[in-house]
Amino acid sequence: MTTLYLFCSAAPPALEVADVIVDAQARGWDVCLGLTPSARRWLEHQMEELETLTGHAVRSAYKLPGEPDEWPLADAILVAPATFNTVNEWALGLTSKFVVGVAAEAIGKGIPAVVMPCANSAYVQHPQFDRSLDVLRAARVSVLYGPGGFEPNQPGERRAEGFPWALALDEVGRIIRAAS
Repeated sequence: MTTLYLFCSAAPPALEVADVIVDAQARGWDVCLGLTPSARRWLEHQMEELETLTGHAVRSAYKLPGEPDEWPLADAILVAPATFNTVNEWALGLTSKFVVGVAAEAIGKGIPAVVMPCANSAYVQHPQFDRSLDVLRAARVSVLYGPGGFEPNQPGERRAEGFPWALALDEVGRIIRAAS
């Protein structure tokens, strides 16, 4: 079975993660859910449900030295929604957060990764954002941003069509097939 690490930052689409897990499982994937500390706080009331749904502990912190790894090895990683902060931390190699550290290490391990940012039109004007996306692309991360991917909305607004989760999962399927 293919193992997908699904990593969510604290952006409104993270609130839909249970449905995304069900969709990924319908594609035949074993899903391990990782959350930034803020995303975990947003979803705290769903932890038991999410752990039952995935069959794995939901992780938001590094394990202690000597502790066994709770998850199977990843075949692919999807970082979505990836906030402005998560995108920049990953590109800059700032790995104090579990999900960013695992995603950064995946580059060196050759684990296929997809990122779909979720940042509003004010954040994406910052010059570091485009540089960070370029760094991730250069590291062979599939970036779903701009036409055909996530397109920024105005601050405080959500897009009527919602976050393009199916597009992200389709891209994961494509990179898994390409890696086989």
